[in-house]
Amino acid sequence: MSTTKKPPVLVVVQLSGGNDFMNTLIPYTAGIYHDSRPVVGIKAEDVLPHDNTLGWNPSAGPLKEMFDAGDVAVVQGIGYPDSNRSHFRAMDIWHTCEPLEIGDEGWVGRLVRELDPQSQNVLTAVSFGQGLPRACALSGVPVTSVGDLDNYGLMTSIGDESHRTKALEVFKAMYSSTVGTGIVMDYLSQTGLDVIKGADELKKAPAMYESDVEYPENAIGKSLRDVARVHFADLGTRVFYTQHGGYDNHANEVPTHPRLLTELTEAIQAFFTDLRAHDASEEVVMYVFTEFGRRIRDNASGTDHGTGGGAFIIGDRVKGGLYAEYPSLDPTRWAHGEDLEHTIDFRGIYGTLLEQWMGVDPTHIVGGNFEQIHPFS
Repeated sequence: MSTTKKPPVLVVVQLSGGNDFMNTLIPYTAGIYHDSRPVVGIKAEDVLPHDNTLGWNPSAGPLKEMFDAGDVAVVQGIGYPDSNRSHFRAMDIWHTCEPLEIGDEGWVGRLVRELDPQSQNVLTAVSFGQGLPRACALSGVPVTSVGDLDNYGLMTSIGDESHRTKALEVFKAMYSSTVGTGIVMDYLSQTGLDVIKGADELKKAPAMYESDVEYPENAIGKSLRDVARVHFADLGTRVFYTQHGGYDNHANEVPTHPRLLTELTEAIQAFFTDLRAHDASEEVVMYVFTEFGRRIRDNASGTDHGTGGGAFIIGDRVKGGLYAEYPSLDPTRWAHGEDLEHTIDFRGIYGTLLEQWMGVDPTHIVGGNFEQIHPFS
């Protein structure tokens, strides 16, 4: 558990589509890697070496720098038994911790319920991006979803201030206690009031933000800058969630995956530089995950859906290094005959973050007790 003066904060970054972990942390001295990936494989001389077995994709240089500084824990072989290769089902499993049944509660939503059981702060969790991820969904638990922080609010398209004020008064009246009673009406009323309150609070953040740090001009850079702005505004947010898409590289992986890794790792580095400049890095940990890895053999243009993948836990309070076991390259141990096997259950990594960082009992959030790692100082 964190011992920082301020409450610990968790930033979750979802890599949507299935990041190719084998081309992120690369077994560059293994002949079977190069034999299996004649098209998408990274040449050994181009890899940024970690040791004489593993090395980083050259486009992930900023993350390697943070790793070398001791701020990145790499979770190798993360997954779960009988991995599902469907994007929708696989992501649903990661979001709900329900690999056997269809879950209706997101793990982040359950965490928010633990952190703020009376729902006193509608900004305990904030998601940046289009739509609210299933991980954040839980009936009765408010999680604010923001597409664009600079334009976030109600009736922002109405230019005339007096007209906007009148429209807001009508909107607020719709959700007052006079609209009716009953479970449905009470839910609608509370939801509407939460939207109003969240919008009023969040609009303070951009005006309060000052920084000399330059974030990359892309979607994940913008999202992480928005995370920083809200965090610095001290609005009581404990969990941030955002997404970086485009990792479903069945084709054109050679130009696409390096671009994505550059966007992601430069944005992460800028984010933590910003946190340190504002003396706010001690209370923040970032968790980067994806729904599955890719298959061992390429398909002559890209890679297809696989199983065992990788995740990253990042922060000043993190004990950097490699955790769990890199999946075996021995063909007799490949899952489904063509995939990297998983070597640690993702629910144990959630448990690690929940118990050791956020200070909450993970059992009911992840649905049991699973092996944890110990990446915190």
